[in-house]
Amino acid sequence: MSPHAYGATYGEHRDKLELSEEQYRALKKYAEEKGMLFFASVWDEKSADFLEALNVDAYKIPSADLINIPLLEHVAKKERPVLISTGMSTLEEIEAAVDAVTMHNPRLILFQCLSLYPSPEGKINLKFMDVLKERFRPLPVGYSGHEMDLLPTLAAVARGAHIVERHLTLDKRMKGSDHAASLEPHEFKELVASIRRVEAILGSPEKIMYDELVPLREKLAKSIVAKQSIKKGTVITREMLTAKSPGTGISPIKMRELVGRTASIDLPEDTIVPKEALTWQR
Repeated sequence: MSPHAYGATYGEHRDKLELSEEQYRALKKYAEEKGMLFFASVWDEKSADFLEALNVDAYKIPSADLINIPLLEHVAKKERPVLISTGMSTLEEIEAAVDAVTMHNPRLILFQCLSLYPSPEGKINLKFMDVLKERFRPLPVGYSGHEMDLLPTLAAVARGAHIVERHLTLDKRMKGSDHAASLEPHEFKELVASIRRVEAILGSPEKIMYDELVPLREKLAKSIVAKQSIKKGTVITREMLTAKSPGTGISPIKMRELVGRTASIDLPEDTIVPKEALTWQR
């Protein structure tokens, strides 16, 4: 018998660990008082119906039941968000599960997952998140982690996970197979804070010119400068020009546009070519 077992059979083990319906009601009430969403994993239709009676916010399908199409359809018809872990499944099985749920309910989230407790880092395979995102677009993709520390979860967030799942324990040394792969409260707090840092670091897909960058850019960037004295009426050639700081004049990006124009004023050597030079006659 496993040192983590609470009974001679799996049934006895499960009976020792399962929460009662009254305990679920107490947890639901507590979550509401804290302003938290409440949901749980379902392993059969009876438990799904009980959670429906509790008015849960979503349903979680554990990895082992991804191929349980009758259960997926039963849950999907309840028209609440469905979260599915993919830790024990092939891509073909995931496709079948997605089809079964989305036939009745479009609100589905898939989790990249490795159902090993704790998960070896070399087998977590976060790149499969990319496959899930591409194959099942526009469904959101998350990560369900069972690693010992925080790094893979943070990497998943950086890779675009919309939601992450981690187990929580009061003490990793407690009896039970999940505790070693769970986070203690201080670690969970650190994970949340670190995710917020990652989100801030990721920022926006837009290239932003922040206000504090403008004076630095003007000081260090380059402008088109007269490499030699250029007299009024001279046709400007490339050899007459160079690029130097500060960056307050014409950007060197426009060097080719300036070549071939006729100088309308005298330009002393080593002076910034004025911006109006771009309008001089060719």
